[in-house]
Amino acid sequence: MSMVRFGRRKEKKERRPKDEEGRMTLREHITELRNRLAIAVLAIVLMSILGYIFYDHALAFLKKPFDEGVADLIASNNGGKRPELTFNSVTSPFTFQIKISMVFGLILSSPVWLYQLWAFIAPGLHRSEKKWAYLFAAIATPLFAAGIWVAYWTLPKGIEILIGFTPSFAQNLITLPEYLDFVLRTMLVFGIAFLLPLVVVLLNILGIVPATALAKFRPYIILSIFLFGAIATPSGDPFSLMFLAVPMCLLFFGAEIVARLNDRRRRRKNDELLEA
Repeated sequence: MSMVRFGRRKEKKERRPKDEEGRMTLREHITELRNRLAIAVLAIVLMSILGYIFYDHALAFLKKPFDEGVADLIASNNGGKRPELTFNSVTSPFTFQIKISMVFGLILSSPVWLYQLWAFIAPGLHRSEKKWAYLFAAIATPLFAAGIWVAYWTLPKGIEILIGFTPSFAQNLITLPEYLDFVLRTMLVFGIAFLLPLVVVLLNILGIVPATALAKFRPYIILSIFLFGAIATPSGDPFSLMFLAVPMCLLFFGAEIVARLNDRRRRRKNDELLEA
């Protein structure tokens, strides 16, 4: 009797054979999501600790555009009052250091949590969908990085222009949390803006947006790009607007050329199928 029960228990513990198409039960989905979230959170926590250790280097990196912009402003004004970064409460320095650490933790751990996100989604995609997803990831990463670099490069000039509106009788004291939000928003806006032409190409590849439509609405798209730059740029100065809108227009022209070539290839393929 005990042997029979033991055998039954053993049968219950046997794992369900893995589906070749990656299909799982709801419980298995929840378990996998929990495990991948745990790995992602652990990676973020560990990298945040690393960011806390190298807080001074991270702060120097974020503060560099301010120092360069202020130096150019003082040089152009032949001296004058120097704008200062400051805190406005007793607890602000500690919370600011935690925030900086978490931001860099998210950035440094992005390969881990992005992979966990992709590994959770990928089994439900078809082979063709996976191919376009890999292509999007391969192109999106350098484009997003290029947008961040352009933002970081233009920040000193934008800061110089904005602080230049301070009256001569006033002292400009900027809180560090406010400055951090300004820098991060600028980088994020530039990074996302550089991805928009890639989205246009993918929509064309999927057959949703033809090249003829892009050519027809080109003037309106260019106008929309400049309006987007004026609204989305945190600084709002013309210098930052131009450095956001002009690369976006160039990338859009490149996307239109790729879409035109892709439509030509699609028409040629259809003609060959009709002739066959």
